[in-house]
Amino acid sequence: MTTALRQTRFKIGGMDCASCAAKIDTAVRRLDGVDDVSVSVTGASMTVSHGGPLDDDKVLKQVARLGYGIVRAQARGEASAPSASAQDHADHDHEGHDHDHEGHDHEGHDHAGHDHAGHDHDRGSARGAKQQPEGSSHLHSHAEPGQAWWRTRRAALTLACAAALGAAYGIGHLFPAAERWVFLAALLVGLVPIARRALMAALAGTPFSIEMLMTIAAVGAVMINATEEAAAVVVLFLIGELLEGVAAGRARASIQGLADLVPKTALVERAGGTSEVPAERLGVGDVIVVRPGDRIPADGDIVEGSSDIDEAPVTGESTPKRKSVGEPVFAGTINSDGVLKVRVTAAASDNTIARVVRLVEEAQEAKAPTERFIDRFSRYYTPGVLAVGALVAVLPPLVAGGDWNEWIYKGLAILLIGCPCALVISTPAAIAAGLATGARRGLLMKGGAVLEGFRRINAVAFDKTGTLTAGKPVVTDIVAYGRDESTVLGLAAALEQGSSHPLAVAILDRAKAEKTQVPSAVAAKAISGKGVEGSVGGVAVFLGSGPAAGERADMTQAQRLAIDSLNGQGKTVSVLVADGLVTGLIAMRDEPRPDAAAGIAALKGEGIRAVMLTGDNRRTAEAIAASLGIEARAELLPQDKQRIVGELQGEGLTVAKVGDGINDAPALAAADIGIAMGGGTDVALETADAAILHGRVADVARMVRLSRAVMANIGQNITVALGLKAVFLVTTIAGITGLWPAILADTGATVLVTANAMRLLRWRG
Repeated sequence: MTTALRQTRFKIGGMDCASCAAKIDTAVRRLDGVDDVSVSVTGASMTVSHGGPLDDDKVLKQVARLGYGIVRAQARGEASAPSASAQDHADHDHEGHDHDHEGHDHEGHDHAGHDHAGHDHDRGSARGAKQQPEGSSHLHSHAEPGQAWWRTRRAALTLACAAALGAAYGIGHLFPAAERWVFLAALLVGLVPIARRALMAALAGTPFSIEMLMTIAAVGAVMINATEEAAAVVVLFLIGELLEGVAAGRARASIQGLADLVPKTALVERAGGTSEVPAERLGVGDVIVVRPGDRIPADGDIVEGSSDIDEAPVTGESTPKRKSVGEPVFAGTINSDGVLKVRVTAAASDNTIARVVRLVEEAQEAKAPTERFIDRFSRYYTPGVLAVGALVAVLPPLVAGGDWNEWIYKGLAILLIGCPCALVISTPAAIAAGLATGARRGLLMKGGAVLEGFRRINAVAFDKTGTLTAGKPVVTDIVAYGRDESTVLGLAAALEQGSSHPLAVAILDRAKAEKTQVPSAVAAKAISGKGVEGSVGGVAVFLGSGPAAGERADMTQAQRLAIDSLNGQGKTVSVLVADGLVTGLIAMRDEPRPDAAAGIAALKGEGIRAVMLTGDNRRTAEAIAASLGIEARAELLPQDKQRIVGELQGEGLTVAKVGDGINDAPALAAADIGIAMGGGTDVALETADAAILHGRVADVARMVRLSRAVMANIGQNITVALGLKAVFLVTTIAGITGLWPAILADTGATVLVTANAMRLLRWRG
């Protein structure tokens, strides 16, 4: 019997590039009891899968040896005492760990009020002191959120190394005899931390790290009397690392910015008054007061008041939505003009934004196929670069009598050219930016593989109710006979008051929207299978089906034809009879979402086939389909929908299925990509491969376009990374360029690739 794997999550500090993640991954995989490791650079996190108990101390120590900060993410219900650090904070400043994720639940780790900067693990903790790894470097310590990059420890090291290099130039000019030694001292300022990291990475299973290539190149340069160039190369390398960290911080901020939309405090109504409490302490059932202009601090339902709600910060919609009693509102949105009372429906750690942030961070740990290929390629690529550099350094002098110093210099330059940073970051940077920008627009894709898969979609199967349509009937037509439409609507609403039947709710909503005067009904009662009757203003009134109305009043041929015509459009018709006469017809239908037709047209514009699968009757389905320009399959059971998805796949199509995530489960599972449609519900967030959080049909086409934009970006990145290396490889062997241009090629490519990926954060779709 196979033991189910458990997962333990850690937060990592100072991990700013793909090679960092690879080193951590390799090191932790070597530990006993570890079955799998998933590392997210953008999420600054690591998830360790294990069958039995996991020795947290070993994980903490292994990662800390590499020079990174690490704390264990708490499981829900654990004491809030800090986990032991793998670093002595007297030596390793975790300023960067101030991830104050209010309401941000990582695998049950409630970060509300959990300030990692406050984790003084050295204070009163013998274990914290014991775990200080010897030789730990601080090269990758990063800033706390909001802290300027130039105040970070990494920036301080870069500045110190650059200042030492500048001083070396000055001293060397004044005292030429000491030039070699002052440049050597300047070199050591930056090289010692790099060499420590290289050694620790090698001991942890990554001998061919970028730090190792840099160390070999710098030491080799000193040996051939190129100390000045070696010192300059180290400064340029540190500058590149610093820029890389700034870019990674931007990617993290794009998601953290979403979490920061939720206000820190809330006004809670208690004992007839209001009091201000931390938003993280709100519980399900609490009633909060939201004033005009305030951000809503929690997911909930309006219990009093109405207002325009600006959802642009969360959904990107520019037009506020009018919401009133009974309608849901989401944390982070803005109450525009009215005082609202909202009953909280989700705790801070489980509101819509917190779940989106958590799921996106988890998604960033799931590597895309292209990313996995690049990772495998880089394992062979880096040793290959080392071999080529050695051959270039040794063969020409041995075989053709070349100058040893000249060819060793070229070999060292090739080591720097071949650094794989730009290549290995080309894919994850774009994937992370794509996932983040999608989440900010309500397009949640669970992992790089899903994001990459959307570009291959060429058929989309939609459910009807709640997906292409709003999921509830609305009044579409009012036909009056002998009275005006307002009177017909008022009489119908009088009979339906207090009813929760969907058709009754549709009539009452229409009356409310049109501010219709609704009289009182006396002795109103439902007649099973027929309708409802009562007395309104002393007049006997009945509202029900056509056949039932025909039993109570004579219908003209024109009235019967009108009913048939409305039924033919897939509408349900209720007939109003007053004082023995047919007074009006009220037609209702579950109408398409406002953007449904545009969404279907957008898919067709992308060359994607769209089909509607529904359990509704054929007449209703065909009427809706005709209005949207989509082919329809009607009167289907869940297994029929699954079968049709299989048939489409059998035609060679890559199929996405869009549904509500419940009754469409078999078809969602059978599709190449299952997409749940919902307004931030648990089902929409937790099921299927992707979720459209804000119920927009057009978002399916946006997901496809985002996928294509991300894959195009990855192609550009790989071209830049490999293209620059190829150019400088040729120019180096030809003797045109040397160590300085070599490191600029690597650093420049890394910065270009990262900056190009960050362009996706501005994607609008």
